[in-house]
Amino acid sequence: MFPLLSIQNLGIGFRQEKKLTPALHNISFSVNRGETVAIVGESGSGKSVTSLAILQLLPVPPAEYTSGSILFSAQGEAGVDLLRLSEKEMQAVRGNQISMIFQEPMTSLNPLYTCGNQVMEAIMLHQAVSAAAAKQKTVELFEKVQLPEPAAMFSRFPHEISGGQKQRVMIAMAMSCEPLLLIADEPTTALDVTVQQNILRLIKALQAEKDIGVIFISHDLGLVAEIADRIIVMFRGEIVEQNTTQALFTNPRHPYTRALLECRPVLHAKEERLPVVGDFMEMNEDGSIIRKERQPGVAKSKAGNGLHKEQNSNAEIKAVPGKTEQEGTAYVHPLVEVQNLKVWFPSERKRRGTPRRYIKAVDDVSFNIYKGEMVGLVGESGCGKTTLGRSLLRLIDPTGGAVYFKKQNLLHLSPAQLRHMRKDFQIIFQDPYSSLNPRLTVGSAIQEAMYIHGLGGSNKGRRDWIINILEKVNLNADHYNRYPHEFSGGQRQRIGIARALALRPSFIVCDESVSALDVSVQAQVLNLLNDVKEAFGFAALFISHDLSVVRYISDRILVMYQGKIEETGVAEEVYNAPQSAYTKRLIAAIPRGIPPPGLL
Repeated sequence: MFPLLSIQNLGIGFRQEKKLTPALHNISFSVNRGETVAIVGESGSGKSVTSLAILQLLPVPPAEYTSGSILFSAQGEAGVDLLRLSEKEMQAVRGNQISMIFQEPMTSLNPLYTCGNQVMEAIMLHQAVSAAAAKQKTVELFEKVQLPEPAAMFSRFPHEISGGQKQRVMIAMAMSCEPLLLIADEPTTALDVTVQQNILRLIKALQAEKDIGVIFISHDLGLVAEIADRIIVMFRGEIVEQNTTQALFTNPRHPYTRALLECRPVLHAKEERLPVVGDFMEMNEDGSIIRKERQPGVAKSKAGNGLHKEQNSNAEIKAVPGKTEQEGTAYVHPLVEVQNLKVWFPSERKRRGTPRRYIKAVDDVSFNIYKGEMVGLVGESGCGKTTLGRSLLRLIDPTGGAVYFKKQNLLHLSPAQLRHMRKDFQIIFQDPYSSLNPRLTVGSAIQEAMYIHGLGGSNKGRRDWIINILEKVNLNADHYNRYPHEFSGGQRQRIGIARALALRPSFIVCDESVSALDVSVQAQVLNLLNDVKEAFGFAALFISHDLSVVRYISDRILVMYQGKIEETGVAEEVYNAPQSAYTKRLIAAIPRGIPPPGLL
């Protein structure tokens, strides 16, 4: 009996003018029916190139297949080499015998067609059924993937449903023709941990029902532990390790595998510095790996106990309320004070335009943030956390309440007064690429804000300060004149941090600033945020859907649910002894990186 899929010595490069840049180096692995094989690695490791090559979705040119074969065996017979099939023959395979779930469902779904019509199209393309039968099967698929109101969901457009629901539509489309092999390319990246857990369970259930093979691509070893039978670890276009899930977790052999396993915040105390790939290995000029002995984690400089102190001119110690209150201390006035904040959006209007009903994105929320404090805000998509963060900076105007910044109510400031104060509070966005102007160099983008606010004195003074900031975020002077497209995702996020720091703000909102990054790059950015917070002394609101990340970096945590603060407290207490059922559910959904008993 032959494997369902067998990749043998596959080599792929991309040609630009006369130069061929290798992307895959003689990789080999197989997938059997009923088996889940995970491919893990950082961006640029070759994971997605491998998956696209299976379905012949790489554009040729610039892609060139330099070696190897991809054998697909539908019935256990000697496999057919997919690389030798014509485009017409491949059309009969794609979406029919081999299906794919892409990372970003919004870009994979056509915004001009309803969700139901798009799944119907896939069914009618590969199966000889009527439109009525295809529609009935689509509704049944929507029910199977646990979409709410399956019949109503058929008529909804992609923009009318949540990210998790869009991903379920993509799963329904991928399963519509009952494929033998399902490729899931980062299907849960940037999704809430609870939605992520549901998607994993759904894929596993569909696999068990149909006995299909699954290739599950991810950058997170902790995540794939919950679904994979075998794991393949890729690094710079090569397979550096592959083994059963149990063997790989209990005895990882390659230093890169060990780095991916250890860099996740869920495994580390708040006082520890997160390990990164460089702690385990370095690269020679010829690309060979230098193994290193892992050094013990370096303690972070912050105490992380919820108590923040500062000295005034009289050397009197003041303390911010936290876990404890020391005798003889007085409370410092909050840097940011939020009182009964409301942000409502009209959901239904009367005939003359007067709102009849509202979506209460933020509903009567109150909390304080103190100087030098990192406060985590956690919750699922749609709970109102991004709306709350942006309303604090007046990027969204609140419906009611008050936001005091340095004792001034931002909601009462004129546009001119608000513009003057904006240099003192900044935001780091989730997607640094879309927040950077592709036509401006990094230096110009950062200098623009300094020029507007009259900082730096001269162009030379601003340039010197920007280069200093770039070096603080582990970039260098050479990056000053480069454009955003010339950087990796992690480097672009460092640029976003540098741009926020350039004005020396007192307060920064970090809006999902690490959620879409590789786990190793995420560790680097979290370490960086801790470093620059100590160096610059700003306070921050750190927004995320991942409680393990928020627990690691925050002094206090606010848990948000349906527009309200569900629970608040010192980070370790909320994480280790949650009081609300919702917080307990968020914590239970965090991937721990421990294979479930049934898998071992």
